[in-house]
Amino acid sequence: MHHAIFVNLPIRDQAATREFFTAMGYSFNEEFCAEGTALCLVLGENMYAMLLTTDFFAGFGDRPVADATQTTQVMLCLDVASRAEVDRLVDKAVELGGRAVRTEDHGQMYGRSFADLDGHLWELMWMDPSARG
Repeated sequence: MHHAIFVNLPIRDQAATREFFTAMGYSFNEEFCAEGTALCLVLGENMYAMLLTTDFFAGFGDRPVADATQTTQVMLCLDVASRAEVDRLVDKAVELGGRAVRTEDHGQMYGRSFADLDGHLWELMWMDPSARG
């Protein structure tokens, strides 16, 4: 039905956000980045997070922009290839100024979440391929 997803999130500091996600190993689709307003974070094939400066983000809706450090509206859950990759990415996020939020270990399913520099929650999850049925 859909061919791509673009999740839009407000950010306070475009340069710090770019530095944070670049240091974690992510890349940006420069075709959709605009200095002073938008970063297009590549999450996977046809999966993107549009990281929009707060004022620019506010122009897309008719309600106040929530402060993600104070409220939770969404948690972005992304799968990764291994438990070690979950730990590596979350540990890196914390090292770069993010905040660890929680760990969930069910043996065949393992996940950890972190808050990024703007407080947005990201959950990284590994599921044992043999348990996927």
